[in-house]
Amino acid sequence: MMPAKPYDLVIRRGRVVLPDATRQIDIGVRDGVIAALGPDLPEGKHEVAAEGRIVLPGGVDSHCHMDQQPWEGKATADDFNTGTLSAMCGGTTTVVPFAMQMRGQSLRDIVEDYHERARPKAHIDYGFHLIVGDPSAEVLGNEIPQLIAEGCTSIKIYLTYDGLKLDDYEVLNVLDLARAQGAMVMVHAENDACIRWLTEKFIAARKTELRYHEKAHSAIGDREATFRAISLSELIETPILVSHVAAGGAVEEIRRAKARGLPIYAETCPQYLFLSAEDIDTHDLSGSKCVCTPPPRDKSNQPAIWAGIMDGTLEVFSSDHSPWHYADKIAGGPGTPFHRIPNGIPGVETRLALLFSAGVNGGLISLQKFADLTSGAPARLFGLAPRKGQIAVGADADIAIWDPDRSVTISNSLLHHATDYTPYEGQVVKGWPVMTISRGDIVWDDGKILAEPGRGQFIARERPFPPQQGLSKVLAS
Repeated sequence: MMPAKPYDLVIRRGRVVLPDATRQIDIGVRDGVIAALGPDLPEGKHEVAAEGRIVLPGGVDSHCHMDQQPWEGKATADDFNTGTLSAMCGGTTTVVPFAMQMRGQSLRDIVEDYHERARPKAHIDYGFHLIVGDPSAEVLGNEIPQLIAEGCTSIKIYLTYDGLKLDDYEVLNVLDLARAQGAMVMVHAENDACIRWLTEKFIAARKTELRYHEKAHSAIGDREATFRAISLSELIETPILVSHVAAGGAVEEIRRAKARGLPIYAETCPQYLFLSAEDIDTHDLSGSKCVCTPPPRDKSNQPAIWAGIMDGTLEVFSSDHSPWHYADKIAGGPGTPFHRIPNGIPGVETRLALLFSAGVNGGLISLQKFADLTSGAPARLFGLAPRKGQIAVGADADIAIWDPDRSVTISNSLLHHATDYTPYEGQVVKGWPVMTISRGDIVWDDGKILAEPGRGQFIARERPFPPQQGLSKVLAS
C-alpha cells in the first residue's frame, strides 16, 4: 500500500470552528481541499502555527457589487481586482456579485461580459447572481434556464428603481420559473410608489437635505413590500430571500412567515447595526457616505435587527458592498438634493470584523452562529455547499485565521478597496483576520498580499432547491 501523499499545508493547534463545535485541532490540506482534521497530524510541506488563534471558515459574501455596469452614468469604484482583494484581506474567500440586466438588455450577454471582467482579475473564488430587470419571454424561456444549468442558480429582482423594478405580475412569472428550476430568488423589498410619492412631496416642499433620504424610503414601505414579496412567494410556493433587511417591521413580517412554516429567508448587513439615520443627517454632504437603500434607520431600530440575528429570523449577514467615490456621491455640488446621491456604500472588507467584535466579543452570538451567518448559511442557500462554507473533510480549504484580541481602529488607509472612504472610519473593533487561505493557498498574511489577480475561479453553483414541476396548490385546486 502506497503511503499517503504528504499534506501541502498543516494548520496547527488553532481553535477550529466546526459546524457543531469548536475544537483545538490541526487541519491538513492536500490539493486545495481539507484532507484531515484531528490532533497531531503528520508534518506538512508548509506549516502555520495557529495556537491562540481562532480558525474560521472563509467568509462567503453573497451580496456585493463589483465592476457593475454604469448606473445613471457612473460605475462602481471597485472592479474584480480591488473588490476581491478587499474581500480577501477581510477574511472572505468567496463572493457572489451581480450580473445586472436592465430593460432591453440580453441577460446572456451581460453574464458573458461579467465572466470577461472577472476571469483575469479575481483573487478569490466567485459566482454570479442574475439581476432580472426585463423578464421577457426570451429571458424567462431560454436565457435563465440555460444560465442556471451553467451554475448561476440565483436570481435577484427589484420592487423599486427605474429600469429594474418589476410589477407583481412580472414577479409572479419569475417566481414560477424559479420554482420549476430550483433557483433562489432574492428580493429588494421597498415600495416604489411610496418612495416616488414621498420624494415628490419633499422636493415640492424644498426639503432636499440628506435627512430626507431616510424619510422618503419609509420603513412602512419596507414592511409592506416585504409582506407583498412573502405573499407572492406563498402563492407560487417557492422560497425567497429578502435582501438587506433594514427595518424592524420587515423583521416582524419575516418572523411571522417563518412561524407559519413558509420557506422565507432573509439577510441583513453591517450598515443596519453600525450606522444609523443620524449618520446621514449632517450639515454638509459628508452624510452621503452613509447613503444606501434601504437606508440605515434610527438607532432605536438596531435592537430589532440584533434580535432577528439572534433568533434566526435573519440567516445571512452580507456586506451589500456597493462602492462609490465620494466625488461621485456629491457630483451635484454642495446643494445636491438627497434623491441625487448615488445609493451604496463600501463594506466587503469590514463586514466580518464588525460582526465579530460586536457579536462574538460582545457576547451576543457564538462562534458557530458567527460562522453560519457569514459563511455556512449563504453557502447552503446559494448552492455553494458542501464545497464552501464550512471546515470539513472534503471541503475547499477556504479558511480565515483570526486574532480575537487584536484591537483595530478602522481607517480607510488600512483597507484595500478602490474607493476613497469607509463609512466606519474611526470605529474600533476587537478581533481581526490575520491570515486568509483560499483553496489551500495563503493569500493574505497579516499585511502581506500573496495572491495575484486571476487566481480566483468561477464556481458553478448547485441548485439550492429541488425543481418543482407540478402545479402549485392554487393552480391544482
